[in-house]
Amino acid sequence: MNRIISGIFQKKVRVYYAAIFFCLCCLESHVSFAQLTSKNKAPTLTRIEFLFDGSQSMYGRWQSGAKIDVAKNLMFQLLDSLRYLPNIELALRVYGHQKQFPPQDCDDSKLEVPFSKGNIPRMKQVLKDLVPKGTTPIARSLELCGNDFPDTESRNILILITDGIEECGGDPCAVSLALQKKGIFLKPFVIGMGIDDSWKKTFDCVGKYFDATNEVNFKMALDVVISQALNSTTMQVNLLDIHNRATETNVNMTFYDQYSGEMKYNFIHTLNTKGNPDTLVIDPLPVYKIVVHTIPPVSKDSIIFTPGKHTTVGIDAPQGYLFLKFDNPAEFKKPLAIIRKRGEMKTLDVQEFHSTEKYLVGKYDIEVLTLPRINLENIDISQSKTTTLQIPRPGLVTLMTNNQGYGSLYTEENGKLKWIYNMDDSLSKETIVLQPGRYHVVYRPKNSKESLYTVEKDFSVVSGESNIVLLY
Repeated sequence: MNRIISGIFQKKVRVYYAAIFFCLCCLESHVSFAQLTSKNKAPTLTRIEFLFDGSQSMYGRWQSGAKIDVAKNLMFQLLDSLRYLPNIELALRVYGHQKQFPPQDCDDSKLEVPFSKGNIPRMKQVLKDLVPKGTTPIARSLELCGNDFPDTESRNILILITDGIEECGGDPCAVSLALQKKGIFLKPFVIGMGIDDSWKKTFDCVGKYFDATNEVNFKMALDVVISQALNSTTMQVNLLDIHNRATETNVNMTFYDQYSGEMKYNFIHTLNTKGNPDTLVIDPLPVYKIVVHTIPPVSKDSIIFTPGKHTTVGIDAPQGYLFLKFDNPAEFKKPLAIIRKRGEMKTLDVQEFHSTEKYLVGKYDIEVLTLPRINLENIDISQSKTTTLQIPRPGLVTLMTNNQGYGSLYTEENGKLKWIYNMDDSLSKETIVLQPGRYHVVYRPKNSKESLYTVEKDFSVVSGESNIVLLY
């Protein structure tokens, strides 16, 4: 009778895991699709390394038996369920299982099964033969895990299963954070088996901690961890206007791993047919920083997602338009304008005249690259409105000389000359596009060896008209 009940239980377990991981396969395909569209490459390989506690304390009793036996049996079931999952590789590192304690050997950590396809039977055999012996060098083992992953191109995940805390004086938190910043792996998962309440907080900084207070909770923790490791989640970005409504759109958003700085996704923000922000499917494990490439850009960091739960992220991005108007653009080369935030020198954009560009709501200073320069200050960009700026239509002046020479153009302000342009000393005839106004030119031929041959002339430029100035 016991065998029959046991057999029925095992079948139910297999069906249970099969159902879970069928769903995971489907959900994983969504992540792969997002990555495919974002980076135009094949579905990402997921590598999961189990860092397993083989220290002496794993012999401790835990409900139905020793912790080591409970952990082995549940790991066997888990590994069987992962056997045929695509785009996944597994590895197993064990610590505290090679050297007897005492004495304490803080280098007792070994990669028992490296990453490869089809290595689950080998992992099960290693676990079956595992005999707990030694100490708990968690920090050193985490450090060694950094070399276990073949590369950082895959989606690298670490799962630590332990019943105790660091016993060798290392700093697991510092090691974990350093490896995350290097992009070696994402934030680890930590499953604590019957760990004392006073120790639990020591793992919060190592990774996402799951408290397995009993066998049932341990099994649930394994299920949840694997689900989160392979599952995707949905989210939307609300780009908020000045009225706190999600109306802004059609701008690129870059998702970065906040710890490693790695670029994960690029999405052009879209409003769907109902006018709502489009739903995105992403990997929920990294802590994200989102940069919205408005002008200037806006960002939001420390964004954390819960796998399987739809998350809405709001980012303030109120925008308006700037139209730089230029009459008869075919007649003259369209000038450029440098756009800066009010009172700042950093260039945000160089906008061509006879074009419209979108900017964040606020005040801007604009430097128009005409001759002479035109500086427009405190220009207001308002929500969803178009600010139009028009400059006078330029004119042409042709400077004629008998010989090549040295000269400059000036405007006169308050009785003083203000330089605007140096003449080309290799030309004897030069045509220049100038804004309407009064100008002063000073010139001396190259072959003249005395300053008294300097020529000065005043002239005017009228919009749309040409003028010839003789410098002899």
